[in-house]
Amino acid sequence: MAKSFGSQATTRRTLHYYWQVTRRHLGLYVAMVLSTIGFGVLLTYGNPYVMSLIVDRISAEPVAADQVFDVFGPYIVALLLINVFGQAASKLQDYTLWKLEIAVSYDLATMCFDALSNQSMSFHSNRFGGTLVSQTTKFMAAYNQIVEGINFPFLPVLESVVFICIILGPRVPAYVVVLMLLLVLYGAVSYLMYRRILNLNEQAAGAQNQLSGELADSVANILAVKTYGREDYERGLFDQFNREVVARDSKRMMASLARGIITALIAVVIMAIVTVFIAGGNAWFGISPGTLVMMFTYTYTVTNQFNFINNGLQRLNRAFGDAAGMTVVLDEPRLVADAPDAGDLTVREGAIDFEGIGFHYTDGNVETEVFKGFDLHIPAGQRVGLVGMSGAGKTTLTKLLLRLSDIQEGRILVDGQDIAQCTQQSLRRQIAYVPQESILFHRSIAENIAYGKPDATMDEIREAARLANALEFIEKLPQGFDTVTGERGVKLSGGQRQRVVIARAMLADCPILVLDEATSALDSESERLVQEALARLMAGRTSIVVAHRLSTVASLDRIVVLSDGKIAEDGPHAQLIEQGGEYALLWGRQTGAYLE
Repeated sequence: MAKSFGSQATTRRTLHYYWQVTRRHLGLYVAMVLSTIGFGVLLTYGNPYVMSLIVDRISAEPVAADQVFDVFGPYIVALLLINVFGQAASKLQDYTLWKLEIAVSYDLATMCFDALSNQSMSFHSNRFGGTLVSQTTKFMAAYNQIVEGINFPFLPVLESVVFICIILGPRVPAYVVVLMLLLVLYGAVSYLMYRRILNLNEQAAGAQNQLSGELADSVANILAVKTYGREDYERGLFDQFNREVVARDSKRMMASLARGIITALIAVVIMAIVTVFIAGGNAWFGISPGTLVMMFTYTYTVTNQFNFINNGLQRLNRAFGDAAGMTVVLDEPRLVADAPDAGDLTVREGAIDFEGIGFHYTDGNVETEVFKGFDLHIPAGQRVGLVGMSGAGKTTLTKLLLRLSDIQEGRILVDGQDIAQCTQQSLRRQIAYVPQESILFHRSIAENIAYGKPDATMDEIREAARLANALEFIEKLPQGFDTVTGERGVKLSGGQRQRVVIARAMLADCPILVLDEATSALDSESERLVQEALARLMAGRTSIVVAHRLSTVASLDRIVVLSDGKIAEDGPHAQLIEQGGEYALLWGRQTGAYLE
């Protein structure tokens, strides 16, 4: 269950993750900050300062035409150097910022991918894939917005305050004190309104993520939408989420506009005061013309920069709101995690033991117990069928073996090794899993078959396809093994997809095999081809076969009948039929043996 964060806590956690990746490129970040400061100091304050000296020199006494370069030559050279180095700092700023964003985007993408790919199946079952993709994209983009926001409005404002105090403080201290008080008021109002708007931005980002999730869900299930004529219904749902986005964005817009109006009024007051000082400064206080020029230029500059702070805060608000969703995901505890000292699983024979297993899952705040004190021993090389009514725990047992979920009590051993003390990757690389729903990538058939063994040769891929009864249909395709299967394999039939998945398992050549309803959705001819392929696949391997269709397991070495998380019956097909228990009843229903 996701943690619940307040806006400020989420913002702190977002900054924590951003700092983690920024410090890997600290040299670039420091160079960016220094170049930004250098650019601002030289061009924004160096030029007006030299110009004020020129104005004061002109005001002091007239300069003859033939004396211009003698008198003003040093000022001209100073202005030239200031602009050369200022422009160089500007280009260095562009380079370091761009380079930093490229490097950090890579790190953030990797961070998000690792977090999502290493989360449990329970985590993914409770979330839209489209929403997670949207949150990842926004999280990466938000970093750039935050860095640019800090680098452009905020650093220049800090420079302005410092240089105004340094340069104008000794000359017009009363003016600097009044200006600083007004700027503090300006900053305080902006910050207080920023905190209010931050929550509105998170709400707006959440509404946008829900919209993305609804769109992804509709597109992923477009066949169901069309075949049931539910386009209008889906459009209604989409419109509902879309209107929520509009409502949230509108509230954010009004709050941002209110902040802008208030801070703009403060800026008008500041400019009014500086106008009075400039108009009467020479008459009342004997301020030199050059200093008056600096006062106006610096004050106008800092006032504009404070206006940019409004825009910067608005961008920061939006950025932190956009990043909030993925920040919560990154803070989500991993329900299935490797032990700190986990080693690799080594399987020599393939014996499996479930010892005193206790497992429950939580949906909302409701716990549902599946297993309590469950024991099952599967010798190496044995082919075992798991049957029983829906909800008996068959598929759950296979997911616990694969550590797609973790048990709360007991141990699961493979060749005497506790799988909780082994890395998840090493465990799953020893188990070939063939699910009911064939999982194919939007890649070529060859890539899909070689997924469990990426270094496989084309001859090995072809042989695996032959053993899986897939070679014939693959070779008839226009592009053969180079045929791209489409998203989730939509370009292939159900039987074809299943045979490609079986070929993948063939090529992976794992010592343990798990088949979860691998033939339940196939037509008779496809089932025959798949059954033949599965028989080859199970040969010499410890195999667990989950099936509702009992003909799938009748020829196996042993059948375990589960009922409410317990073993109701255990034995070969003939023995269970002879016992006349639950398995015999199920067999009779499926074969029609109970009919007169």
